[in-house]
Amino acid sequence: MNQMIGLVEDDPNIRDIVEGYLNKEGYQVIAVDTAEKAWDIFQEQTPDLWVLDIMLHGMDGYEFCKKIRQTSEVPIIIISAKDEEVDKILGLELGGDDYLTKPFSPRELVARAKRHLKRWQAMKPTADEEQDTIVAGELELNDAERQAYFQGEEIEVTTKEFEMLKILASQENRAFAREELLIKVGGEDYYGSDRAVDDLIKRLRKKMKDLPIETVWGHGYRLKEKRT
Repeated sequence: MNQMIGLVEDDPNIRDIVEGYLNKEGYQVIAVDTAEKAWDIFQEQTPDLWVLDIMLHGMDGYEFCKKIRQTSEVPIIIISAKDEEVDKILGLELGGDDYLTKPFSPRELVARAKRHLKRWQAMKPTADEEQDTIVAGELELNDAERQAYFQGEEIEVTTKEFEMLKILASQENRAFAREELLIKVGGEDYYGSDRAVDDLIKRLRKKMKDLPIETVWGHGYRLKEKRT
């Protein structure tokens, strides 16, 4: 089955060109001109990757990116005429996996899409994976089912949140550097800021208030082993 890509771009010329290049590579493309339409698609279907313009009428790309990241870690490639460093950092911190400044090469966009889709596919568990359970204090992770339980209650987590928990829980008390966590969660070729790690930790702490994740100042984080 062809992988599906959601394309959100209000410029019809750019939208048609990008859609054409992605179609030639065998991808199924759903192209829309507003984030509101894209949000309806996100709730009804499951694109494997989003190509997202930032400057949109109505809901902008930043807000759409934030809404997606509340429940999903599907790859997002941001395309924008804004080329200031602060805009790129904001886009990445809000959950974007990549950032291309207009005008860009459609071939480069396709190449980056292939890379992110490959990484995303590798993160998904296969049907024949053996069930594996990791227990760390009151935290229990079912690797095969990608389910997390804390204090006996199932907690809804995204793919990257689960990977972060898995890394920390597999070696309790070990202090992981932010850069190491960024690579382990995102992959060797992940293009992003290590502030994305802080955001993941913040979200996990919000979902599991008593989870003993400690900040190692100037370095990173660790999951502290609970002594009885």
